[in-house]
Amino acid sequence: MEVIARIQNDFPTKFGLPRQSGLAPSLRSKIVFEPAYRVPEALRGLEGFSHIWLIWGFSANEAPALQRAAEPFTPKGRALAYGSGQAGPRPDLKEPAALPGLRTPENRQWSPTVRPPRLGGNVRMGVFATRSPFRPNPIGLSSVRLEGIEADGENGLVLIVSGADLMDGTPIYDIKPYLPGVDAHPDAADGFVGENPQQLLDVQIDPALAAELSDAQRETLREILAQDPRPAYHASRASLADSGRIYGFTYAGREIHFIVALGIIRAY
Repeated sequence: MEVIARIQNDFPTKFGLPRQSGLAPSLRSKIVFEPAYRVPEALRGLEGFSHIWLIWGFSANEAPALQRAAEPFTPKGRALAYGSGQAGPRPDLKEPAALPGLRTPENRQWSPTVRPPRLGGNVRMGVFATRSPFRPNPIGLSSVRLEGIEADGENGLVLIVSGADLMDGTPIYDIKPYLPGVDAHPDAADGFVGENPQQLLDVQIDPALAAELSDAQRETLREILAQDPRPAYHASRASLADSGRIYGFTYAGREIHFIVALGIIRAY
């Protein structure tokens, strides 16, 4: 497959991104087409749709670990966990090497089970029953709102979308219109996800940090933090004992630090 476009937004790393599309509806992103696909005719008629499907690649996947968010923070943007007593990711929560013989035709190893964050990162489910990025083919599918189509100088026409769960620079392989009459199923069952609804956290943003962000950036940060971006195996043990643990990620060119205690997440 060929990359037709890449996304641009304020999240240069995986940590901090919403875990699903639509969870941070105020998060704006720009889709910039590769030079070979900057053809206005290819977008003819797209303006009539409110939502689109993005088919994209998990380009930042490393070795299959549940999360690497306990690694020390660096300017490139990894999560930090000061005061945790851990110098690196929990080895017991890494995804295991694939079982012998479990390889794709391209000879890549793959694991048939993963640990969904919704289940605390401690319960295994089949990879095809989850949206884990660690898959035989590292392909993502996201439904996003199409906010507009704009001219952008040398980039030609670009798409402005909201609610995407892709980090900056993610390659996009295809774009299709979302059709509510056939793509929406209001009576659909949501399996173990519906059985484990996420509890939103109360968010407090330090005034000094808030003053450095635009209104839209503050709202996006609030939505991200309320979803609790901590690694699942940390979030499942949220308690007073968590009050000394500091996390961080890069957003809008800034290092965002936060702590969680008693159901409140404080960012500075």
